[in-house]
Formats: sequence, structure tokens, C-alpha cells
Amino acid sequence: MVEKSPDAFRTISEAAEELDVPQHVLRFWETRFTQIKPMKRAGGRRYYRPVDVELLQGIRSLLYKEGYTIRGVQKILKEDGATYVAGVGRGEIEPRKRDGEMASAPPPGMAKAAPRAGKSAAAKLASASAFAAPADGTAEPVKIVNRLSDNHADMLLAALRDLGDARKILDPTLPR
Repeated sequence: MVEKSPDAFRTISEAAEELDVPQHVLRFWETRFTQIKPMKRAGGRRYYRPVDVELLQGIRSLLYKEGYTIRGVQKILKEDGATYVAGVGRGEIEPRKRDGEMASAPPPGMAKAAPRAGKSAAAKLASASAFAAPADGTAEPVKIVNRLSDNHADMLLAALRDLGDARKILDPTLPR
């Protein structure tokens, strides 16, 4: 394969390969981030400019490496702009942790359950599954002691909403 110039436009397959994400993810991100605007030619074929790819790299980094939600990245784009996110993608800017979204969250995969007190979004979420059936098959339920913090419960609910939205987009049989 011939190496393209850094200034050359990329097809969706080339951009997806460069970003190490499936093509459908790029199409989905276009629906969630209005700043992603690839050029479209006859037949709807997408062409990504180098600045589009840099923005996509930043979005990918914030979502996959920093653990932000779609809404969290949308907030960053709104507050700091596409140039900031593209700088994150190029590795020129170290993303700072945000109030609310990720301020108290540990790195992805390092979360531990926190004890809870009071009724909140976390308590409502946890109460939906307050009892679990024991693994040994006995009839007595096992009470779940640890619950999510308010911040983590809100993040989980936002992620679940995003997943529901994604499912509606990807599954044409579901009502929109």
C-alpha cells in the first residue's frame, strides 16, 4: 500500500484503520459530535481531512483512554472547542479532569464499590437490584452491601442512556 501524504484526505476505512476503531463507530460519532464533518462525495462516500482525523483522535483518546462518556466529551467540545480536543489527540495537551464528570472517578478498570447513605440516584439505581440470588442455588437472597457513589451512579445512568441511544441507531427494528 502506498503511504499517503499527511495532508491527504482519508476515506472512512483509512481513518478507521488509523484510529483503530470500526467504521460504524466513526459514523456513530458523527451523530453525537456535530464538530465531525467529513466531506461527502457522490454516493455518500466520506472523506476526512487531516483536521477531522486529529479531532477524531482526540475524541477517541478522551473516550477510551481518559474514560469520559459521550456527554462528557460533548461538554469538553462545548467548553474548550475542537482545537483543544484535537490537541489532546495529537498528544500536545494533557486533558484535565473535570468537575462532576470525572473529578473523583478512578482510572477505567480501577473502581471500587463505595458505601452509601441516603436516597439519591445511586440509591435508586442500587435498590433496583438490592438482592441477588446466591450462586449456590439456595432460596435465600444475599443483600448487596456496597453501592455506587452519587457521581458514579450518575455516570452509569448517562452511559446507559448513551448505550440505549446507540442501540436505537444501530438496530433499525427499534422505534426511534
